[in-house]
Amino acid sequence: MKCRSCGETGLTQILDLGKTPLANALLTKEQTQQPEEVFPLDLYFCPHCKLLQISETVSPEKLFRDYFYFSSFSTTAIENARSIAFRLVKERKLDKHNLVVELASNDGYLLKHYQEKGIPVLGIEPAENIAKVANEQGIPTIPEFFTSDFATTLRQKYPNGADVMHANNVLAHVADLNGFVEGIAKMLNATGVAVIECPYGKILVDNVEFDTIYHEHLCYYTVTALQKLFIRHGLTLQDVELLPIHGGSLRLFVGHEPKISEAVRHFLAEEEKWGVNTADVYLTLAKKVETLKEDLTSLLKDLKSQGKRIAAYGASAKGATLLNYFQINSNYLDYVVDRSTVKQGYYTPGSHLEILAPEKLLEDKPDYALLLTWNFWEEIVTQQDAYRKAGGKFIIPIPDIRII
Repeated sequence: MKCRSCGETGLTQILDLGKTPLANALLTKEQTQQPEEVFPLDLYFCPHCKLLQISETVSPEKLFRDYFYFSSFSTTAIENARSIAFRLVKERKLDKHNLVVELASNDGYLLKHYQEKGIPVLGIEPAENIAKVANEQGIPTIPEFFTSDFATTLRQKYPNGADVMHANNVLAHVADLNGFVEGIAKMLNATGVAVIECPYGKILVDNVEFDTIYHEHLCYYTVTALQKLFIRHGLTLQDVELLPIHGGSLRLFVGHEPKISEAVRHFLAEEEKWGVNTADVYLTLAKKVETLKEDLTSLLKDLKSQGKRIAAYGASAKGATLLNYFQINSNYLDYVVDRSTVKQGYYTPGSHLEILAPEKLLEDKPDYALLLTWNFWEEIVTQQDAYRKAGGKFIIPIPDIRII
């Protein structure tokens, strides 16, 4: 196995989650009676460039051409997008003469905030079903994967390049990591900025966020690993912020101008103290995951023995990893609810739980709901206030098991 970033060999295995189905491969009722395709899911550490990564590469065509995740169903994601868009418009004085490009632009949930201010936008979204929705809503979107070659073609069409490029929660999904970053370097103009968001690998380890690991997420980043990646392609990691979204994410500001903030230096120093340069700190993750598995399944087993009824909230990719590795299915849970109307009526991969609308919780009144989308717990608990007032309780599994 060669590292996805630096190409070196001699990687260290950190975690083995067995063979699992694809996390977003939702099933029809008929498909639950058929064998599911499964793939190895294991995590490795590169001692050379310090990148965490999985070994298996599933075809991007299989993963992303027809996709179930629509960003607009998350109030938190929409607000996060709106705030950074408005901030950049103000800070960079953007107007009709600029261009904002988003990679993996989904249904236009972010670009619409620029468009409303009269700023030209362009979305690049490989999921054809989602790109179609974005175009129908007036957000110009190309249904294609972003590569170095594609960036060359785009730059010919837009010779002034992009003033702002967004890449939210896509850097982890990219099979050709170097080609993707090289494409950003080509498309970004001399004074432009690429704003990249991705889950933070340090927090993944510290908070046992192992459910962030699934086949769509090929890499798990620290600032140390990212800086090495960007330098390789002539880019500078200019600034970095820590965001609460998705359980803890990095927001990176990357460009051609060689300026580095004090925040970048601080992150690098703190990661070195933490142990980013050796496998030791990562090797503690496997034991933490096994402890969590024992604690959560014991809790569910105890509740079931008391005659309690348990559902789940969030037919998410991270939920698929947790349910399948912990072997939690209809032996503990009656069904799962999800706000996305696109997912309702399907069944979860591996665990085969029916996906229903969130209103089912209030109608059915299960005693507990296992919150699989724990990264949005505040938003969801607020939305489900009536269910809680009716006596329902949420089980939040990560980072520590809590009942609220």
